[in-house]
Amino acid sequence: MARRPMDLTDESRSPFWVICWLAWPLFLEQILTTLVSFADTAMVGRLGVNATAAVSISNSFVFLINGAVVAMGVGLTAYVARSVGAKDYEAAKAYIRHAFLILLAMGLPLSVGMAVLHRHIPMWMGAEDVIMDDAARYVLITSLFRVFGMATMVLASVYRGRGDTKTPLYINIGVNILNVVGNYLFINPTHTLTFGSLSLTIWGAGWGVAGAAFSTGFSWFVGGSLLAAGLFMKNDPTRLSLKDSFKPDFPLLKRVLHVSFPAMLERICMSTSGIVVMKCIASLGTTVVAANTVFSTAESISFMPAFAFATAATTLVGQSLGAGKPKLAEKYVNYTVGIGAVIMGLAGLGLFVFADFLVSLFTPDPEARAIAKKCLQIVSVIQPVQTAAWIFAGGLRGAGDTKWPFYITAVCNWGIRTLGDVLLIVFLGFGLPATIVCACVDNTVRCVWMWIRFKGGKWKTTIKDNK
Repeated sequence: MARRPMDLTDESRSPFWVICWLAWPLFLEQILTTLVSFADTAMVGRLGVNATAAVSISNSFVFLINGAVVAMGVGLTAYVARSVGAKDYEAAKAYIRHAFLILLAMGLPLSVGMAVLHRHIPMWMGAEDVIMDDAARYVLITSLFRVFGMATMVLASVYRGRGDTKTPLYINIGVNILNVVGNYLFINPTHTLTFGSLSLTIWGAGWGVAGAAFSTGFSWFVGGSLLAAGLFMKNDPTRLSLKDSFKPDFPLLKRVLHVSFPAMLERICMSTSGIVVMKCIASLGTTVVAANTVFSTAESISFMPAFAFATAATTLVGQSLGAGKPKLAEKYVNYTVGIGAVIMGLAGLGLFVFADFLVSLFTPDPEARAIAKKCLQIVSVIQPVQTAAWIFAGGLRGAGDTKWPFYITAVCNWGIRTLGDVLLIVFLGFGLPATIVCACVDNTVRCVWMWIRFKGGKWKTTIKDNK
């Protein structure tokens, strides 16, 4: 008999306890993911600023491609959460099965396209000749595994929609360990470690940037495969069977697309904006590109609790509305914003105080470190506001209200951040810190607008039913 998941819509439970119960695995998972990102950046950073820039130069374009598929997970999460909240497990299973069809129909062709265009992508992003070969090689190798990377994100969102945040955590622990070990073995050549009188020879492929790409890609393969297998094996009312029909249900896909399409446009908007911003940053030189990578990696510390609370809000709102309890959904979001603001205020203080230490972990280059430190201290002051914006947006998405987050993101991202970066960097000659100031203004305006939309309450009736 399938084990029934904990009822997140039981109003006798403390909202604070429910939020923490759901968010802590997400938080720990983000810690692990961030630590691996740190390890990637640090290991590649030891090869020099050219290697760091080669790995990061195409990130904005990759986010654009990933976003087209991952955004479909937004609609799936909303409907899975709503179905579980209504205890309609057959409907939830139908939505989960279509996650595989979406990955096959969209993820696979996009991955192949990136492999074909592996040299053009860094060229479009403004890569200098000195890093072009490594950058192209990194894109090619990761593209061969890209569909599994997409699967880790889409399938993990399905787990979270049904209230299971622990399974992605457990899988992520193993995958992250695998990635770090793989980095060490494939980036470095064979070498000898000495411990007192004991010497130990460690095999290494010595592939440099290509080794980091292979290790990352292989970890995606393992993670995506395990998440997929778990949906068929884990004892849960929504467990799939190979005997189930995987024939496309076009009315179902239409419902998912109705919710996902604005989220897809939002991601495309953010990614295309990121491409423009990255090209502006690339015009400042390879050292600044490396500094931006170091800063972004260090700042990702703040994304850990922010992502956890925003994702928890998505699940809690979806399940509460599925159970016919809109007031409970609103209560959950308000509690989550309060908890998140306090925690992120402390996190921002930590980013400011320890900025120099954090950036020193990822590059030995003094110029890159100085630029990254200044950027990190600027962004530290905006952490509570940025997190509140994420949580309000997460709550809206859990309700299926994805249009307004898209509208808000489009206006703020392009009208404030991108336009500001172009003016300040290209026309006025300011450096990387100017882009961070634009990002802070963007997040502040976005937070206020998301709050206004959430307080309006129209999100409570965005999805009329889940049939």
